[in-house]
Amino acid sequence: MARILMIAPKDTLLEALRSSPLLKGHSIDVASGEAAALRQLRRRAFDVLVSAPDTDLDEDVAILDEVRAIRPGVRIVLLTPKATAEEVIDALRKRVFACFSAPFDPSEIADMLSRALDAGAWKDGIEVLSATPDWMHVRVNCRLLSAERLVNFLTELRSDVPETPRDDFMFAFREVLMNAMEHGGHFDPDQVVEVTAVRTARTMVFYLRDPGPGFDIAALPHAALTRPDEPLAVAEVRQHEGLRPGGFGLLLARQIVDEMIYSERRNEVILIKHLR
Repeated sequence: MARILMIAPKDTLLEALRSSPLLKGHSIDVASGEAAALRQLRRRAFDVLVSAPDTDLDEDVAILDEVRAIRPGVRIVLLTPKATAEEVIDALRKRVFACFSAPFDPSEIADMLSRALDAGAWKDGIEVLSATPDWMHVRVNCRLLSAERLVNFLTELRSDVPETPRDDFMFAFREVLMNAMEHGGHFDPDQVVEVTAVRTARTMVFYLRDPGPGFDIAALPHAALTRPDEPLAVAEVRQHEGLRPGGFGLLLARQIVDEMIYSERRNEVILIKHLR
């Protein structure tokens, strides 16, 4: 049984997490504040620490060193009323596992806590090469966990964008990132995908480069992108060749973004979403 320690959670969130099937069999303890949490961490090992939902990210980040001095292996999930881009960048650089700003979705938090409890060597999953509020360049290793964490941080980084276009764009980005990890990196954690996320006054622009040699899409009759009007035919080809279902996420991604531009080798792609 794994142990989660939450600092001053709201009753509704605590109840939702305790009743979540994703966290079934795990213990969720409560600390009344940061000082109480540090005392409990000294007395007992916890796998995940969740910050208070009404404190700012910079306050939470300030105690990370003290928390890790007591429990070096604890995963830290930060909750906050509102996150600035600078605070999100700081949290990512300090190897916070994930962060969420209000309003909180208990199902999303439960999913991330479940991933945190199952995480193995996660700390080197995302390497920040350059980061400002409007430009972030990272390397992310080809693991599902790293993809989910990066999507979480980029979603919070772009909290200045209205929810619907932001979440739609993040869905499209996730599909393209997963495709890069699977086909370019073969889900090998030693391989990395490079991602640059840029926010202009009127757009969100994401650039991805996978480690693979690229491909010729015309030579892939099983890819949904090659036959968008014949999904059943694509499914038959994949079944005949013993391939898992796939390609439809990329097809949806292409419909969500305003522009999707591939390089000649198709191991690089730019996603553009116009906001005005």
